[in-house]
Amino acid sequence: MEYVLIFIAAVFVNNIVLAQFLGICPFLGVSKKVETALGMSAAVAFVLTIATVVTFLIQKYILDAFGLGFMQTISFILVIAALVQMVEIVLKKVSPALYQALGVFLPLITTNCCILGVAILVIQKEYNLLQSVVFAISTAIGFGLALVIFAGIREQISLTRIPEGMKGTPIALVTAGLLAMAFMGFSGIV
Repeated sequence: MEYVLIFIAAVFVNNIVLAQFLGICPFLGVSKKVETALGMSAAVAFVLTIATVVTFLIQKYILDAFGLGFMQTISFILVIAALVQMVEIVLKKVSPALYQALGVFLPLITTNCCILGVAILVIQKEYNLLQSVVFAISTAIGFGLALVIFAGIREQISLTRIPEGMKGTPIALVTAGLLAMAFMGFSGIV
């Protein structure tokens, strides 16, 4: 039951984009088409899960063990950047088709603050390794859900007539705000 609560809270109640406002850059930048939103969601899910596991292990067995907790942020940033580079190299060798599909999105993930945010949140919430993995996967699903819904709405908006002053970023921000308010309706669940 505990893992179900972590899942529901991460996907709906405390959505990383709509409630905690982490990962806004890709949320606004890669959400003009549903297919690019799906690609970014898949790439984020993959890297987020691996980064959470690796940073959790580094925190518990290196930083905490040697009293280097003050090095958390810089070490997590370096680990995430290195992981993204390694994933990019491995995908290029092992699966060129998948590398082509995710190629544009992988470098963007290095600067996605939701990856670092989840790695730090896992430590702050004092989750164990399994809870951390569930939280990371759930957060990635929540990120993907918000991104795909927003991309679908933006595709629909592009087909409608809107006032000249609201075109582009203004209507995207208003739509994101309305979507965040819609997700606030889940706040009583957990």
